[in-house]
Amino acid sequence: MIPFNKPYLTGKETQYIEEAVKSGKISGNGIFTQKCQTFFENKYSFKKVLLTTSCTDALEMCAILADIKSGDEVIIPSYTFVSTALAFVRQGAKVIFADSCKNTPNIDVKKIESLITDKTRAIVPVHYAGMACEMDEIMEIANRYNLIVIEDAAQAIDAYYKGKPLGSIGHLAAFSFHETKNIIAGEGGMIVVNDERFIHRTEIIWEKGTNRAEFFRGEVNKYGWVDTGSSFLPSEVIAAFLWAQIENIDKIQQRRLQIWKFYETELKDWADLNDIELIKEIEGASNNAHMFYLVCKSIGQRTQLINHLKENNIHAVFHYISLHSSPFYIEKHDGRMLVNSDKFTDRLLRLPMFYELEEKTVVQIIKEFRNV
Repeated sequence: MIPFNKPYLTGKETQYIEEAVKSGKISGNGIFTQKCQTFFENKYSFKKVLLTTSCTDALEMCAILADIKSGDEVIIPSYTFVSTALAFVRQGAKVIFADSCKNTPNIDVKKIESLITDKTRAIVPVHYAGMACEMDEIMEIANRYNLIVIEDAAQAIDAYYKGKPLGSIGHLAAFSFHETKNIIAGEGGMIVVNDERFIHRTEIIWEKGTNRAEFFRGEVNKYGWVDTGSSFLPSEVIAAFLWAQIENIDKIQQRRLQIWKFYETELKDWADLNDIELIKEIEGASNNAHMFYLVCKSIGQRTQLINHLKENNIHAVFHYISLHSSPFYIEKHDGRMLVNSDKFTDRLLRLPMFYELEEKTVVQIIKEFRNV
C-alpha cells in the first residue's frame, strides 16, 4: 500500500534526543526548546514563540489570552479541524461558523462582516493547505470592529502572504508539528504572539499560571501562582526531535514542492477532462506544498476514485466534515446553509504527500487516476 503519509526522519532525531537526555534536563524549556523558539522568531520575524505539546494547546492558549469567556462569539470557518472550534468552546464561547470561498476551503472574507455582533471577540482564519486567507481584508475588518485575529496556521509553516510569513500577521497564531505536517515532532505545536500586550502573560499561561520562567531567568527571587494556565510546554525530547527537522526545513520544503508541482503538471489535463478542480493558488499567497488535493464533481465521483485507488494499493483520503453539521454542534448552529463548506466536505480528495514519495510512485498514482 502506498501510504497517505509517511513521517520523514532526517537522521539526527535520536542523536539530539540522546543529547537532551544526557543534559540532565528533559522536562521542557531547555536548550532545544530555546533553540527552536529562537529559530522561528528569527526566520519568520515572529515577536514571541513558545513551543507547545500540540497546535490544539496553542489554540487553547490563544483563547485564554484573548480573554474569551461565556457568552462571547468567535467567527471561524466550518471547514476546519475540530480543534479550531474546541479551543473557544471550552472557554464558553459560541462559535459562529462562516462559509468557505467558492474556489478554496479558506474562510469567505466577504461573509465575515455580516456575522459580527456586539458579542464578537475574535476572528480565526484557517490557512487551509498552507494557502493564505485574504489577511489584509481580515485585519481591516478586525481593526474596524476592535477584534482579535488568531491565525490557525496548523498547516502553514513556511508559507507567505504578500511577502509576510503566515502566523506573523494576526495578533496571535498557532502552528502544528503533528506527524502529518511538513516538519514534525510526532505531536507538537507552537503559539506565536505578535501583539506586545499578550507577550508577558503568554509565558505565565504556558507555565501552569506561574512566573516560573521569570524565576529561572533571575528576574524574580521566587515564583508562584499568578494567573490561569496549564502545562502547555513540551518536553525537551519533543523539542530535540523538532530541532533535527528544523535544520532540514529548506531541503524538506524543496522536495515537497517538487512532488506538488509534478502532481499538478501531470494531472491537469486529466482533471479538465473529468470536470475535477485542482488547487487554486491564491493571488499574493505562496504554496508551502503541505498537501495536494483535488475537488471532485460529486461525492459519487470521489467515492469511486477512493475505492479504485484502494483496490490498487493507494491510500487517498477525504478530509474535514463541516463542523456546523457535527453531532456536537448541529443544534447550536444558527441554521444557515454553508454550501461551499459542504461542497468541500463531499468532494475534496487528498493524495499521498510526503518527503520520501518517489517520482516513480507518483507516476504510478497518476496512472491509476487515468485508469478510472
